[in-house]
Amino acid sequence: MALTHFDAKGDAQMVDVSDKAVTARVASAENHIKMQRETFDIIVQGRAKKGDVLGVARLAGIMAAKRTPDLIPLCHPLPISKVAVELELDSDLPGVRITATVKTTGQTGVEMEALTAASVAALTVYDMTKAVDKTMEISGLRVILKDGGKSGRFEAS
Repeated sequence: MALTHFDAKGDAQMVDVSDKAVTARVASAENHIKMQRETFDIIVQGRAKKGDVLGVARLAGIMAAKRTPDLIPLCHPLPISKVAVELELDSDLPGVRITATVKTTGQTGVEMEALTAASVAALTVYDMTKAVDKTMEISGLRVILKDGGKSGRFEAS
């Protein structure tokens, strides 16, 4: 199987999607950010000095999905129809579990937009709480759902 982002000479290229069918596309990605118990408690109790950690992280993830082609050089600019970023407090980590879902109707998928949204949401949680916890760890970034287009449906196990 050849990598589609390289031409016959091995030079980077944007994939030509002009012959692909326009279909409904959706992708979801997840990750999590683990932190000290004290940091988790600050978020739960709404005591972060920078404000609503989860609300700001949600907004940052949505904005990031829309800016993906500005960040990833060979991504196509897409007409995104929906971005949802869910942040779930998980006391067992302790930390925050993040799921980002992106939808479009187009000729290519939105996996990169979902991955970018989840990444930036986690980075925003880090940024908003780093004053009290520099040991936080962001992990587990992966695509958990991709649907639409010629390759069909993928769901992570």
